[in-house]
Amino acid sequence: MRENHIIGILEGKPFAGLTEQELQVIRAHVDGCSSCRQAYRAAKVSAGLLRQRTAESPSPSPFFHTRVLARLRERQAEERRPVFARLWRTAGALVSSMVAAVVMLAVLSFIGPESASTSDAVVSAAPGAYSAEAVVLNQSEAADEPSDSQTYTTLYEDEGEVAR
Repeated sequence: MRENHIIGILEGKPFAGLTEQELQVIRAHVDGCSSCRQAYRAAKVSAGLLRQRTAESPSPSPFFHTRVLARLRERQAEERRPVFARLWRTAGALVSSMVAAVVMLAVLSFIGPESASTSDAVVSAAPGAYSAEAVVLNQSEAADEPSDSQTYTTLYEDEGEVAR
C-alpha cells in the first residue's frame, strides 16, 4: 500500500465527495507516507475554506441600490432626448472643426487670387520683365519677343558702351 499513493484519489474527487471507505484508505496510507499526509492536509484545509467561503453571503455596499437606480434614470433620460441632440453631443466637435476648415478655405480662395493678380499686374507693368506663367501661357505673344541672338547682341552692345 505504500507504493499506491492517495494523491490520485484526492485529485479525482472533491474532498467533501469522498466516501467513508475512501477516507479510511486515505487515513491508513497517510500514517506511513509523509508526502501523501501533506496532500491530505492541504485538501482538508482547502475544503474547509471553500465551505466557509460559500456559507458567507456578501452584502452590497452602502447606497448601491441608490446609485444603480440613479444611473438607470440617467440612461432613460438620455434615450428620451431627440436623436439630433444625441448625435450632436457625440460628433459636435468634429463637425465644428470641419465647418471652421471649410470657412478658412473659402476665405483663402476668395482673398488669395486677388493678391496674386495684383502682383502679376505689377510684374507685367514693369518693362522687359517676364514671369514664368506669362511665358508659358502667352505663347502667342512669344512671336513679338526678341530672339536670343537679338538679346545677346543688345546686352553686349550695352556692355561695350559702359566700358568706353
